Amino acid sequence: MTASVIGLPTARAAEPALTRPAAALPIELSAERLTVTTDRETVAEGDVRLRQGGLLIRADRLSYRPPTDRAAASGGVRLEREGAIFRGDAAELTVRDFSGWFVAPQFDFPPLGTRGEASRIDFASRTQLTAADARYTSCPRPEDGSEPDWQLQARSVTMDFDANEGRAEGARLRFQGVSILALPRLSFPVTGARKTGWLPPTVGLDSRSGLELAVPWYWNLAPDRDLTLTPRVLTRRGVGLDTQLRWLAPEHQGQVDTQWLPDDRVAGRARGLLALRHQHALGALGTLRVDGVRVSDDDWWKDFPRFGRLLTPRLLDASARLDRPMTLGPLALNAYAQVQHWQVLQDAEAPIVAPYARAPRLGLSGRGRGGWLGPLEVSGELELNRFERPDDDSGGLRPEAWRWHALGQVAWPWRAGGVSLVPRLALNAARYRTDEPMADGRREAGRLIGTFSFDAGLRLERDAEGWFGRTSLRQTLEPRLLYVRTPYKRQDHLPNFDAYGKDFNLSSIYTTNAFSGIDRVSDANELTAGVTSRLIDPGDGAELLRVGIVQRFRFADQRVAPQADGDVDGPVQDQRLSDILLFGSTTLLPRWTLDASMQYSPDIGRLQRSILGASYLAGPYRTVSGRYRLARGVSEQFELGWQWPLNAPAAGGRPRSSCSGTWYGVGRINYSLKDSRITDSLVGAEYDAGCWILRMVAERQSTGVSAATTRLMLQLELVGLSRLGPSPLQVLKDNIPGYRLLREADDAPAGAAPTP
Repeated sequence: MTASVIGLPTARAAEPALTRPAAALPIELSAERLTVTTDRETVAEGDVRLRQGGLLIRADRLSYRPPTDRAAASGGVRLEREGAIFRGDAAELTVRDFSGWFVAPQFDFPPLGTRGEASRIDFASRTQLTAADARYTSCPRPEDGSEPDWQLQARSVTMDFDANEGRAEGARLRFQGVSILALPRLSFPVTGARKTGWLPPTVGLDSRSGLELAVPWYWNLAPDRDLTLTPRVLTRRGVGLDTQLRWLAPEHQGQVDTQWLPDDRVAGRARGLLALRHQHALGALGTLRVDGVRVSDDDWWKDFPRFGRLLTPRLLDASARLDRPMTLGPLALNAYAQVQHWQVLQDAEAPIVAPYARAPRLGLSGRGRGGWLGPLEVSGELELNRFERPDDDSGGLRPEAWRWHALGQVAWPWRAGGVSLVPRLALNAARYRTDEPMADGRREAGRLIGTFSFDAGLRLERDAEGWFGRTSLRQTLEPRLLYVRTPYKRQDHLPNFDAYGKDFNLSSIYTTNAFSGIDRVSDANELTAGVTSRLIDPGDGAELLRVGIVQRFRFADQRVAPQADGDVDGPVQDQRLSDILLFGSTTLLPRWTLDASMQYSPDIGRLQRSILGASYLAGPYRTVSGRYRLARGVSEQFELGWQWPLNAPAAGGRPRSSCSGTWYGVGRINYSLKDSRITDSLVGAEYDAGCWILRMVAERQSTGVSAATTRLMLQLELVGLSRLGPSPLQVLKDNIPGYRLLREADDAPAGAAPTP
């Protein structure tokens, strides 16, 4: 074999190859036989290989003319450039600018896992090409020459990678041999960048709205702004329009969503939604955050429950807040101003009490340690609020008022050798001026309450070799004591704007106040004692086992206490011993995660509350989880979630190289043992054929004691092209613990494209 390097520009011969433009790199030509005519033509035959930068041409025969930089290849031609592979019988190219043609090529894009063929490809440059009679797919080429499961056909396709634009003339999308979409002209992005154009349509079926068809139009307004307009047809309700405007810049970012039905035939009126989220850095003034959702009527959350999947779908917040961080020596301070209003979507079957609006809310908070504070840790908050009744509180039974409050804490912690001692003094002061007289007839009142607490903890460790078959484990024993002393001060004559009784759980039992908010401070003379033991793998620090127990001891009656439902001003608590909280979790069993928490009442000798959970993870896409919840006298529920292959040929796998197909069952069911009925459910199936995925999901969501919304979602994902149909992916992720998308990049098979 002989080799030759030709076409090297002498002016750049001394430059390192990696620093030169691709077009300026030398051309390397090798073959079994070379015939060279100086300065005119080089003919190579037998296992020909021409390299120039990232370009490789292989062929049986190739001729290269240096004056025109033109290469003509024939016989088993294979062209590789920047991850793309072209194969065919004949090609002719200008090497450095990559212009030319390729006859009847097959092409592959291995990074995307896609492939296709055309009758001819014309290369205008390194970034522009036109393919005639093109066919494109991510399915393997059938050995019998039949049609792949899906393919996109077009009379001609033009791609401009610099402009991120592809244009297909006479486009037709075929699935299982059937044309499912045909367009005379189709424009699409050819890279991961954004591009103006139509998006795949979505189709759904809803028990309240009927059949739904939406066709989004994406408008790339600017590099930092875009707009999506979605005309929508609902067979029962009529025609509507959804919009989403997004912006992203170094100083500000956000989006605004709207939904509009000008004439809802079911409700007999116009309906709509407006949602805004914005954050703006204002330099020395601080950071402004605006966030809010508003809808046209109380029934919106029932008729359109899928929007945003809000944590509180009947309680919609709208607020604007300005924060200004500052520092003063060791103190980190934050001044803030906020306005906040609520919209409550009322239901006659289950009315709820709307929170107060705050207009305005002005405050200064801070914390710090060290410096001139020495060993002390301090924190504090000063705040002024104007509380206004919600719009739906027409009876005027709830007072409106100004409230000023001040919170302060100072602690002197000492921590050394696994011992922690933290004495703390806290003050809670509030002053009220109400528009209507309070319970005792006054319009102004205030109170100042101090709290002393002492938090002591100890951490003991020992080696636990040989436990559970492990060669090296470390066991800890961590007792903790929290003493709280707060004097009694009557508060039931004062208004309540934001206080609510805390739930009795592991998070609240080690706090000094039985109430959240400001307006109530529980008196206390009590000691909370608990102990936790853990097993830790010293190699990676993973916690393999945790068990613990905690209980509270009262030395005096608690006269300012919450009611059983969490409301304020409940009866006196004279119980000396609280319920016992027990908790535990472990990952010691292979592939299993177990956790439990229980609230045991010594007075009645029964469990008041309990949560028992277990999840089994056999591998990717193989998970089952269950959870039992009991709140005695209130609710008793069991929850089951799963994602599991139904016909996988081997553990942990979905098909990786063919369209043979694997079925997966997915779902989550919430069953009320108290009511003997399913409250919410999500059941579906996924079919992974390797180059396309079909998802079918049915969702039932309760919207009242005897009302529910049922929705059917169907999605066809053509791997390497797009998804067709309303995406149930977020629904599956939100509802099924451990659910994984079948095309997650960290487990994508060779030849499979990441989801666009």
